[in-house]
Amino acid sequence: MSTFLIEPGAKLANRYRLDQVVSETGGATRWKATDETLARPVAVWTFAEGFPRTSEVVRAARATSRVTDARVTQVFDADDTSSIPYVVEEWVVGSSLADLLRQGPLEPERAAGLVAEAAEAIAAAHASGLHHLCLTPSKLMWSNGGAVKVTGIGVDAALQGVSSADPAASDAQGLGNLLYAALTGLWPGGPANGLPAAPQGPAGAYPPGQIRQGVNEPLSTITIRSALPHLVGQMVPGPAITSPAEFCAAMAEVPRIIPLPVAPTETVPPPEPGTSRRTGEFGSTGPRRSARSSQARDQRAEPSRTERRATGGRVSPRQIAVGAMAVVLFAAVIIGAWTVGSMISGAGDEEDPTGTETAQPSEEPVELETVAIQASAGLNPHGNTDEHSDTAPRSYDGDPSSAWKTQGYRDPLSIIKPGVGLRLDLGESYEIGEIVLDMGGEGYEFDIRVGDVEGASENDFEVVQQASGGSQTIELEEPASGRYLLIWFTELPQQSDGDYRGLVNEIEVRGS
Repeated sequence: MSTFLIEPGAKLANRYRLDQVVSETGGATRWKATDETLARPVAVWTFAEGFPRTSEVVRAARATSRVTDARVTQVFDADDTSSIPYVVEEWVVGSSLADLLRQGPLEPERAAGLVAEAAEAIAAAHASGLHHLCLTPSKLMWSNGGAVKVTGIGVDAALQGVSSADPAASDAQGLGNLLYAALTGLWPGGPANGLPAAPQGPAGAYPPGQIRQGVNEPLSTITIRSALPHLVGQMVPGPAITSPAEFCAAMAEVPRIIPLPVAPTETVPPPEPGTSRRTGEFGSTGPRRSARSSQARDQRAEPSRTERRATGGRVSPRQIAVGAMAVVLFAAVIIGAWTVGSMISGAGDEEDPTGTETAQPSEEPVELETVAIQASAGLNPHGNTDEHSDTAPRSYDGDPSSAWKTQGYRDPLSIIKPGVGLRLDLGESYEIGEIVLDMGGEGYEFDIRVGDVEGASENDFEVVQQASGGSQTIELEEPASGRYLLIWFTELPQQSDGDYRGLVNEIEVRGS
């Protein structure tokens, strides 16, 4: 009997009622169904007559049912001997990673938590001889019950006829792709799986740390070693990650937290932290106060339901007496404070017997002078090219018609890397108070950073002020001492040729 003749309401094995079609894959149909024996929703795969891989799918499903890790989607039943072969799986209610990414990238620690859980589930499957080979954001679920679930282990590869000469390496790269997507909202080989493509450089997709600020170095390195193994040795040390077990070992040292809070409902409470991962519940590895506990602390001052019921919702005479006493005490405190304040004020208003006012010390304003810039360089710690250091002296040559320019970027700087900079050497340490910038265009975002070490990274300098816009004079809120001044750009304006590029026509540093 053909799957395509089956209509909603049909029943398999006198138990599984097919309710609605969810998806179709080349002769295989996935249904949302009801297990009428246990009165629970299930997912059911049925297969058209002549579907070439029915037996392989049923064998893979039976093998998956023997994996004990609760993060692996359960298989309840599988039969390829009846007139309508079928596989019955757990119906997971919740949000997939694809759903979550429609709202934007995840916080790095949440992304790490979600993907690390998936890696542990897939590593458990590999230990049983099963692989996934088809990892996409829709296969990673965060259920309403507070569990991480990986769908499609074993079954998806059999359904699609996917194989790999090195399944461990394929799944390790699949996990790296999921981590890349969770951190950036982009797909490294894309566009694919409903996500836009990651920006491409000469060596392929940019690492996540160059696309989004806040991605720490260990997490970016793990992503490169798994999702972008061709960059290992060029951008990061160490070998490529070639198995889910290696991925788990690397992620064990990365801070991670609960992926996302479950939406509060009356019927589905969030999981308590510290619960066992073997049960599928996801919790922290150490003690953590839950939001519910915080709410309870905030509500302790409120009368309990029992107390309100005992008074019938009315204010008792005793409560009235206590309230009146509190009002009297409060009034007494106010009167006393006013009396003492008046006495002190009166004493302070007495005239100086000498008939002269006390002289107040005055501070002479510090006179700033222009500091001669001795040397300069472009700074590009997140790229493999020089940021036009040869033309950096044009930024202070006294000729506004010549300029130092950053490289041109096809996309906004913030989605490519954390920033680029212009480093100035003042020759010796000065107390810097003011910087005059003449720049080409508007739309800059930048930091003023100062340090006494030449520095090859923006992190070698202290951020003393942030600014945005175009040409301006920046008066530092507090003078900053140092020999080196770094103008660190995190956004650049789009120029007439369409590229994003920064231009510094002239810069003047004033200090003492």
